[in-house]
Amino acid sequence: MSSLTLAVRDSSTMLRRNLLHARRYPSLTLNLLLTPIMLLLLFVYVFGDVMSAGIGGGGADRSAYIAYLVPGLVLMTIGSTTIGTAVSVSTDMSEGIIARFRTMAIHRGSILFGHVIGSVLQSVISVVLVGAVGVAIGFRSTDATALEWLAAFGLLTLFALALTWIAVGMGLVSPNAEAASNNALPLIFLPLISSTFVPLHAMPGWFQPIAEYQPFTPAIETLRGLLLGTEIGHNGWLAVAWCLGLTVLGYYWSKSVFDRDPR
Repeated sequence: MSSLTLAVRDSSTMLRRNLLHARRYPSLTLNLLLTPIMLLLLFVYVFGDVMSAGIGGGGADRSAYIAYLVPGLVLMTIGSTTIGTAVSVSTDMSEGIIARFRTMAIHRGSILFGHVIGSVLQSVISVVLVGAVGVAIGFRSTDATALEWLAAFGLLTLFALALTWIAVGMGLVSPNAEAASNNALPLIFLPLISSTFVPLHAMPGWFQPIAEYQPFTPAIETLRGLLLGTEIGHNGWLAVAWCLGLTVLGYYWSKSVFDRDPR
């Protein structure tokens, strides 16, 4: 059996294992998924009129704010979901199952690949659920073409892959599940200081560069451009650059820690 065939076989086995864990113990995934859904409902129905009037500079228009908010909350959902990956990886490392896997004749990288692929699949499912809630409360994308929808899906998948590898690295360096959850909090905090809820020009001048060039804002603005027809500008290549850079960084960081970890 070739090395590639062995890697694919063992990775699929680890993927099934992680998906079974997620199905049998769904509480963590559901708790992380509820955060963006609750924020979506809160900002639409409690703050929607005020926020839309402030952003548009005119009368309140809750439907316009829904269109503005949903792309940001969709990407925030990915950040929330990947926290579960950090916790899952840390749990595996601290409970000794990884030590047992190391003694077995399986492809070494399949353990990490199973976590990554499973997390990306969970992120996509979570995005669909949050998007469905957005559609139910009034989000519409009538002008987007099939190619733009495909590009949006590709961006979401690439973004999920990037954050997942970072979350895997965080899980590997954390001594326990609680520490992994705390270490991964920036994946939820960064969307709060991006253009998710308000445009950049509404922020203080000194803070705008911080919000503009962090990973979430370019991805959010690119997603808005694809689905709503707004200007994408330089955000497209910035979003792709962030995704590729974080994926490479997360992969080599995770691989380095996993290969030397004695637990």
